[in-house]
Amino acid sequence: MTEVAGPESVPISELDLAAEFPQATREQWQELVAGVLRKSGKLPEDSTASTDFAGAPESKLVTRTYDGIEIQPLYTAEDVPGDLGFPGLPPYVRGARPEGQVSTGWDVRARFTGDDARAVNKAILADLEGGVTSIWLSVPPESLADALNEVYLDLAPVVLDAGASYEAAAEALFELFAEREIPASEATAVLGADPIGLAARSGSVVTLEPAAALAARVAGKYPKVRTIVADGLPFHEAGGSDAQELGALVAAGVTYLRSLTDAGLDVEAAAGQLEFRLAATADQFSTIAKLRAARRLWARVAEVCGFTSPMRQHAVTSPAMLTRRDPWVNMLRTTVACFGAGVGGADAVTVLPFDAAIGRPDGFSARVARNTHAVLLEETKLAGVADPAGGSWYVEKLTDDLAHAAWAEFTAIEAAGGLVAELASGALASRLAETWEKRSKRIATRRDPLTGVSEFPNLAEKPVVRAPAESTVEGGLPRHRYAEGFEALRDASDAYLAAHGSRPQIFLATLGPVAAHTARAGFAANLFQAGGIEAVNPGATDDLPGAFRASGARIACLCGTDAAYAAEASDVAASLGAEYVLLAGKGSYDGIDGNVFAGCDALEVLNGLHAKLGVAR
Repeated sequence: MTEVAGPESVPISELDLAAEFPQATREQWQELVAGVLRKSGKLPEDSTASTDFAGAPESKLVTRTYDGIEIQPLYTAEDVPGDLGFPGLPPYVRGARPEGQVSTGWDVRARFTGDDARAVNKAILADLEGGVTSIWLSVPPESLADALNEVYLDLAPVVLDAGASYEAAAEALFELFAEREIPASEATAVLGADPIGLAARSGSVVTLEPAAALAARVAGKYPKVRTIVADGLPFHEAGGSDAQELGALVAAGVTYLRSLTDAGLDVEAAAGQLEFRLAATADQFSTIAKLRAARRLWARVAEVCGFTSPMRQHAVTSPAMLTRRDPWVNMLRTTVACFGAGVGGADAVTVLPFDAAIGRPDGFSARVARNTHAVLLEETKLAGVADPAGGSWYVEKLTDDLAHAAWAEFTAIEAAGGLVAELASGALASRLAETWEKRSKRIATRRDPLTGVSEFPNLAEKPVVRAPAESTVEGGLPRHRYAEGFEALRDASDAYLAAHGSRPQIFLATLGPVAAHTARAGFAANLFQAGGIEAVNPGATDDLPGAFRASGARIACLCGTDAAYAAEASDVAASLGAEYVLLAGKGSYDGIDGNVFAGCDALEVLNGLHAKLGVAR
């Protein structure tokens, strides 16, 4: 028994480090919550935590995910669901390997694409020298050998992404293995066959037989090569929720299992031919829970189907969350996403460069992307603990809730005839569109803020210019980016600037001294600039009509206190002579045509202003 040195040695097991502090109760915490809510106006001043309120006061602080999962403000040990298991054992919630990634870290996988094989090869060699450990490659099959020139394929596994040409790409890779005398028993790769993902992207008909035949041939000769990728990114980029992405992902995996076993593979060998691709977002806890829940879902499939291998996971930082405006913020988004993927236990992680939404990434952005891994692995030692999120009451509960929501989505897909049928009928696309509509509303009202785009935009920022990226496959599920609505307004503003020499403007009619109007003037300017509209702020002035005329603006927004509005809003609005007058805040007054306030539909307001100002889309 370890003891603490001192005058009277006491076994550690008998120490209570909180003994000198009074034990807090949930009721005390609730009263403190109620106090804060009373001060914020969300509870009556004379209310208490136990009276004059229907329900617990903390229910005012509950948020809900797009899957309807309630996120509580506080979790306790009572919220942890059942037996959590152990790393490396079913249901693999805590990780696919007993040791986690302590000894190796995750596989640092970089994406390379393009028609210029020599340029792709140069980028691959630079990234491998900088710490990348596997290559996610999308080039024409005939360019594969040139793209992989001088790459040691026995040290750097290749993950192919050839779309409909996956058979030709696989043959080209096998030829390279033979030319470089890499034994079939040692060759490591993922061939990237994904007819379901291709159908989701392009709307093509799903043909599973060639992929299954290729997998059957590969399994007998190349024990370290996986043939099939079940890709969740098409469902994520279509606007889907975490549960919808997971449900479709598992449904794809089950569909491939059926096809592979029909081709003659036993179920264990069939499962070993699969790799799963998931999106990692800037919501770190959702990402952690999603990866843990995904392994649990696949473990349930394994239990029913009779195989033992855990899910092999490849996490990719979300393309949907990347912005073209103020793209430097993407470095923060991808860092948080990589953190979530690593903590969640992904086997391989791809950090997309911060400029990936603009065009073809350059050398600097590629270096930043790979260094993101290096900082998290080498400096923060993120992989130094197996299942670092394990035991977090919040993460465990969120994992459990998400697993149940995703299983419901999966079983609904299966009940409708499977994922192929759901894609063909459009039923899944309809559900994804419903979620995208909800997400779009939250983005438009800035409840889901986008830093640098819908919040804190910089109209003076210099645009980042990149060479055009390769065209994406179209015809299937839509590919959304969360910033697309606001960025369309900014693009229109740039075109207006090029045509007229100035941006569309709005005049801030500031009432009273700076201290009285600065809060709402700052809020209004931030909102208008998110749509590319320059806010002209005259500061404290006694001649608002004159300042308005001097600005050259046609539209105005009153900014001040509620008291100032009650006393002056109607008169000031009439004196300006503006074509249209907004008010920063709530309240109806003569001469006021509309309002902007926290929670208003900013996109609707900004689109309306663009129309009034003659900004072409």
